[in-house]
Amino acid sequence: QVQLVQSGGGVVQPGGSLRLSCTASGFSTSDWPMYWYRQIPGKEREWVATTANIRTNYADWVRGRYTISGDHAKKTIYLQMNNLNTGDSAEYFCKGGPGGSWWGQGTQVIVSS
Repeated sequence: QVQLVQSGGGVVQPGGSLRLSCTASGFSTSDWPMYWYRQIPGKEREWVATTANIRTNYADWVRGRYTISGDHAKKTIYLQMNNLNTGDSAEYFCKGGPGGSWWGQGTQVIVSS
């Protein structure tokens, strides 16, 4: 059964860092592109980053602050987020798997002083 289970997130002060994890079951993360999205309250879900094979891509607004990576032996994808600001507060989702249509359950990130 295909499933994506997220962990990480929480509350962090501006300028801080967090790492999100997304662990897959039912498929190998090395076989499919994997994505991170986020949804800011009141806004549409937006794409954050993609990892596919050895390539990575990021939304322009990331500006070098985030890094997407994977440990395929653990079937886990990470999103390392640095220099967070209040505008990064959102629910973050991973996505991927066969057909690219599977979503994680979401994890909340709150950046607040």
